[in-house]
Amino acid sequence: MGLRAGEYSYLDERGHVYLDYTGSGLPSRHQLRAHAERVAGGCFGNPHSENPTSLAATALVERARAAILSFFNAPSDEYAVIFTANATGACRLVGEAYPFGPGTRLVLTSDNHNSVNGIREYARTRGAAVTTVGLVGPELRVDDGELLAALDSRTPGLLAFPAQSNFTGVRHPLRWVAEARDRGYDVLLDAAAFVPTNRLDLSVVQPDFVPVSWYKVFGYPTGVGCLIARREALARLVRPWFAGGTIKAVSALGNWHVLNEDETAFEDGTLNFHSIPDVEVGLSWIAAIGIEAIHSHVTALTGALLTRLQALRHRNGVPFVQLYGPATMRDRGATVAFNFRTPSGDVVDEREVARAASAAGISLRTGCFCNPGAGERAFSIDEDLLAGPYFHADLTLDDYLHALGLPSGGAIRVSLGLASNLTDIDRFLDFATTTYLNREPDYAGLAPRLRC
Repeated sequence: MGLRAGEYSYLDERGHVYLDYTGSGLPSRHQLRAHAERVAGGCFGNPHSENPTSLAATALVERARAAILSFFNAPSDEYAVIFTANATGACRLVGEAYPFGPGTRLVLTSDNHNSVNGIREYARTRGAAVTTVGLVGPELRVDDGELLAALDSRTPGLLAFPAQSNFTGVRHPLRWVAEARDRGYDVLLDAAAFVPTNRLDLSVVQPDFVPVSWYKVFGYPTGVGCLIARREALARLVRPWFAGGTIKAVSALGNWHVLNEDETAFEDGTLNFHSIPDVEVGLSWIAAIGIEAIHSHVTALTGALLTRLQALRHRNGVPFVQLYGPATMRDRGATVAFNFRTPSGDVVDEREVARAASAAGISLRTGCFCNPGAGERAFSIDEDLLAGPYFHADLTLDDYLHALGLPSGGAIRVSLGLASNLTDIDRFLDFATTTYLNREPDYAGLAPRLRC
């Protein structure tokens, strides 16, 4: 309670209910003060030089690298930190430089963010096989046997999966990392939705590539992410281009270049040197609270939310909520996806819920959350329909929904974080039941719009 009142008081001062921590964390006032004091009290310049302001910025950037390795318990002789704009940028670095080709394979889970799904385009272009492993059961988990069978040691390559689903909150088995590497595969472990509320120890779990967006962990700064990479795996990547900051020598007339020999070979242009030091501040903030304490806090709140959602019924007995993903806290995080149902059992269009929630001062997420595989399985969409050529046409959202036989464009996602409390859950459920329980939704003025 004291933490919320002191550091996140802007929520209650504005009467706002924030339920989109999987989209972004929230900054504490401490973090914002630290940024202002550092920038106002110092002088920092482009790190690519030896002058005083450059060296001051370089020192802070290198401190942030060290803080990240410490946070993940990653030995500096084994892992490197490459700063990017976000987790998406980290995934792109791997996709564009990974040595895909005939005789190699990219294995994806259906439950993946589009930033990971996009790697398949690099793989296909270079002649690699692409295998996507499906989801099974009402909890929408990856078929363990199918995944291990897909890791054919005769065609090794890259396995990419999320530690935690950004759609359903499912936590996938981290043992897949070791099992894939034993079969000769490199592993990209998308940690963007996992690390805000869970400890990831890279001395125990040893993926080759770990994309992270820091705003998802502690809200500030935006525009800074990183790729944490095993140095051994990093050495196998082949960059398709070079840029300022990535090279130690280059000739325009001679048509040659020599890349840097360390992680800076992957950091294009000038780093965000005014914001990267804020990562160290954010990590110190999380450490002061305790990642285990954050984990326990959001686990308890999510359990309460799940229990209360599933207990709701219309007066005729029809369940009020259609849940997508685990109904209990077993191997799941603080991300909950669902739809409301009408007394007749129809799905309430999530676009109407987004409109009404916004009017009530509630920030939640609706749509498919850039995770089409989980959405396709959650809504039981026929694979033959998804392969239809008409989906490449310029259609409206309602055209797509009609073709797929869907009543809505996606789901509602509520996600909790370190500043969440029971009052947030109470206010959300009060909004939900007052607006939709035992009622038919009002779709007047609802315009279709296409979102990922």
